[in-house]
This record gives sequence, structure tokens and C-alpha cells, in this order.
Amino acid sequence: MAFWLFAGVMMLAGLFTITARNPVHAVLWLIVAFFNAAGLMVLTGAEFIAMLLVIVYVGAVAVLFL
Repeated sequence: MAFWLFAGVMMLAGLFTITARNPVHAVLWLIVAFFNAAGLMVLTGAEFIAMLLVIVYVGAVAVLFL
């Protein structure tokens, strides 16, 4: 059940990232997609990769853009 929730929200966030007219809104949707991808990785047992994704991408790339 959690897999489908994370996957569905991630797909919607990716769609909203692409279709957002405001670049700030696009980055915020991208952050939502990153957190959901990290949630999927935690479900598979890859906690280190999930934390790396959150720290590197959300912490550096997305915040740098904002």
C-alpha cells in the first residue's frame, strides 16, 4: 500500500514539475518528488541511498535554485 502511495504521489509531483509555469513552484514539486523517491528507496531497504538523495538533491540542488 505504501509503495502505491509513494509512487502515485511521485508521478503526480513529476507531472506538476513539468507543467508548472512558475519556476519556484516547479522546484517545490521537484522536492516533493525527491522525498517520495526517497520513501520508495526506504521501502526497498536502501536507507543510505535515500538519505543521500535527500541531502544531495534537496539540500543542495533545490535549495540552491530557491
